[in-house]
Order: sequence, then structure tokens, then C-alpha cells
Amino acid sequence: MTYHQLHRPGTLRLAPAPAPAPRPGALPPTPAQAPLPTGFRIVLDRNTRVLDGGRALLGGAPVTRLLRLTPRARPLLTADRVLQVRDRAGAALADRLLELGLAHPLVADLPAPTAPEVTYVVPVRDRPGQLERLLASVAPGATVIVVDDASRVPDAVAAVARRHGARLVALRRNLGPAGARNAGLRLVRTPFVVFVDSDVVLDPDTVPTLLRHFTDPRVGLAVPRITALHTTGSDNWIGRYEQARSSLDLGDRPALVRPGSYVSWASTACVVARREALGDGFDERMRVGEDVDLGWRAVERGWRLRYEPSVSAAHEHRTGFADWFRRKAEYGTGAQPLAERHPRSVAPAVLAPWSTAAVLALLAQRRWSAPVAAGLCAATALRISRRLSGTQQPVRTAVQLTGNGAVAALSQTGALITRHWWPATAVLCLVSRRARRAAAVAAVADVVLEYRGSAAGLDPVRYTLARRLDDIAYGSGVWWSALRGRSPTALLPRVQSPVAKRPKVASSSSARSASSSRSHSS
Repeated sequence: MTYHQLHRPGTLRLAPAPAPAPRPGALPPTPAQAPLPTGFRIVLDRNTRVLDGGRALLGGAPVTRLLRLTPRARPLLTADRVLQVRDRAGAALADRLLELGLAHPLVADLPAPTAPEVTYVVPVRDRPGQLERLLASVAPGATVIVVDDASRVPDAVAAVARRHGARLVALRRNLGPAGARNAGLRLVRTPFVVFVDSDVVLDPDTVPTLLRHFTDPRVGLAVPRITALHTTGSDNWIGRYEQARSSLDLGDRPALVRPGSYVSWASTACVVARREALGDGFDERMRVGEDVDLGWRAVERGWRLRYEPSVSAAHEHRTGFADWFRRKAEYGTGAQPLAERHPRSVAPAVLAPWSTAAVLALLAQRRWSAPVAAGLCAATALRISRRLSGTQQPVRTAVQLTGNGAVAALSQTGALITRHWWPATAVLCLVSRRARRAAAVAAVADVVLEYRGSAAGLDPVRYTLARRLDDIAYGSGVWWSALRGRSPTALLPRVQSPVAKRPKVASSSSARSASSSRSHSS
């Protein structure tokens, strides 16, 4: 089916319905090559800078790029930083801005699905109360498959499913979240599937809003913001910490999810997916991290994974200390299985050569440390300013970019010291004054930068305690998985040049007519 058959001028619809689900073991499909439809609107990311009166754009993720626009492309962006697709050249430019992370869809302006074909898949084990609460929040009349993952009291789960008109799949043995979701996925016959965990409550707008993203034919998955569900037990100090800094809450900034970006992974506690983008589904060998693996595999095949924080799904966080601590450690144990499958994506930190050298100089804590680090930053700013030649105030912009890069490098190093590498840090602190000083600075800076008293409702002392326990639990899980896997891959940061290859675009001729043939990364 061609683009013209699907999108008549002036119309917007959900992207084409997928081909039939692939056979087990078949090569998973890649996205359709249809351009963005006429009327599709995007807005520049809040961190994207418009330079020289609209002649260039600077921003993007995971690599910062300078994109020079041709005279034909400049009028496509309005004063409020919005671009609306009107022709193929505009579609190609919009697609490129989306792919580089320079812009995001204006989801409120995308068409609402009229009668989307969606199936909800809910894995559950011995949570009849939570299941009842979730199914009550699902839109009436929706097709729902409840997969009972070998509950100890299956009759209670079956009664809830029957009461809400859901189809029940009862597994004889416990397969874990991945296996349970796959059991439901194999029964899905609709173009779209919603995976939602039983301890989640959906807002009425969450799924309909996420479905709007599939107007882009390259979007394979879309996820909402995961917020804290307020319950009778969520007001203790662990519960308040989770409200402020849950591992599942990815923030308020929309994003194209990809490794190394500011949103590098997404949870499937709630996710809407195009059926064909899932291939054979989750890796059933993984009990933790299976959602990250699923998303990264889709991204590797060319699908887009969108994070949409304008809508949310409320998750019942663990608030009992032992249960909470154990779960944080379990999250860490997913590091090594992910490292085996995605060795370049799972690094705990990604640093540029210059920032690595600057950080190492500062960690040495010698008289020459600060001057050397400052010299490296100055040389980097000079190099970037040369790349920005031809723009207004290249030196000022280069200094700002270098400063942001230095702060990011120091932040990642602090996380390595206090979180991923804390066992090694603890040993070094026993024998080294410099190690103790570095650990203290990292721990204090982390709390100063991260603490939000008004959001957490938690005093700094208990927030700091919870933060350090969070790091200890997660780091312990990472080290355990690395030792069990006999590989340090999950513990090793990645040092890579900030210069990236020019990305492919949907239509090179259209893209060249809309933007310059070169984009510079910084």
C-alpha cells in the first residue's frame, strides 16, 4: 500500500496497519518507509537552539549537532519553533529533526484514533486486588487478555478477569514477566497492543494519547511517564522518596528513547506497541531488564520509541524497606544480561576523550589537576568554536557547550563512584585519602543537585539515606551480575568521540532540498 493510498492531501491518520504478525523465528520487520503525513506537526526540543536568525539549529541527542538550514528550509519553522509538514521536503526535514532528537511531535495536534484496534495484555500473579483496580481503569469495551503467571490462588485472579469480561490465559508454571507477556502477545490479532502491569492504574487519556504517536509510520512503541500511585502505605519515607526519584520515572521532557540519550531506556510497566515492531516479543530468558532489551532491539531495527510525559500511568511502588531494597538490587542484576545482548548500549557512563582526561586529572587531586582540566576544556571550546564558524557568537556557544559537557562528565563520574562502583570505592576509601575525598564530594554533590524537598516531602537527612541505600542496592546487583556472568562489560564506561556519522534520512533528495548536506556534531 503506497503513501498516496493512505494519506490524501490535508488528512492525518494513524500510520498503516501492520502486516500479519511474523512467524516465530522469522526476521522481525523494519519500519515502513512512508513519509510523515501532510499536517504532521513537530516542535523543537526545549534545549535546541535556533542560531543566526533561523539559519542553523544546535542540539539533539545523544550527540549535539549543528544543522545548517537552506533558505528553502528556514521558513518551514515558525516563530514558535513549530514545523508543519506540507510537502515531501517538509516531511523529510521533520523526519530528520525527529531522528536527531532536535524536535518532537506535537502530540496534542496529532489525530485522535477513532476506532483503533487495540488489545490490552496484563500479566499478573496473585494480585487480585491490584488487577481489579487496573481493569476498572481500562476503557469500557476494550479487548483485554489477562495472563495468570501460575498464581498460587488462581481462582481469585480468574474471578476478577471474568467480572471485567477479560479473556484469561492460565499458565501452569511461572514464566516471569517476559514469558507471561509473550503468552498474551501470541493471541493478539489487532495492529496495536498495550502491555500494562497489574500494579498500574491508567488515566483515561494515557492510551489514546500514546496512540496518536503512531501517525508517524516509524514509531514502533510509545510509553507514558510512570508516576507514583498514592496508597495507604505510600506515605512513609521510602514511599516519599519513590515519589520524588523512582527508577521508573523518566522525567518531564519528551524524548526519542535510544541508548546514550537523556532517556536511554523505557519500562514496559505501561507501553503501547505496534504489533509488527515486536517481532517474537520479549526474551523469556530474562527475568529483569527484558523491557529494556525489547526497546533496544526495536531501535536497532530502525523503529522509534517515544517517551511521552504529558500523560502518565500510576504505579504502586514498593514501600516496605526490605521489599524495596531487594527490588533495587534486582534491577541491577539485569545489567550483565543486557551487556551480553547490547554491549555498546549498557555502559554506566559515556564520556568523550577530552572529558575523560579532564575528570582523571581532577581525580588525581594534584596541584596541576585544575590547570590541566581547565586547559583541556579551553582546547575543547576552541575546537568546537571552529566547528561553529559562520554562526553568530561561536566562542560563547562553544564555551557553553563545553561547560555543559564538563558538568555532565562530572555527574556521570559521581554516579560511578557512589553507585555503579561503590564496592571498589569503599575498598579504596580504606587506604586512600584522595578516594575518601572524591567519594565525599560525589555523595554531597549528588544530593545537592538532586534533592527536591518540596516534591519529596522528605527532609535532607532521610533523602540522603534513601539515595545512598538506592545506590548500594543497585550497585550490588550490577556487581553480582558481572561476577556471575564473568564479564566486567556492565561496569565499564565507554569513551567515544563526539563526532558521529551523518544519519540516514528517509529521502536524500528531499532532505538535501530542505537542509544542508552537512551536519556537524560537537
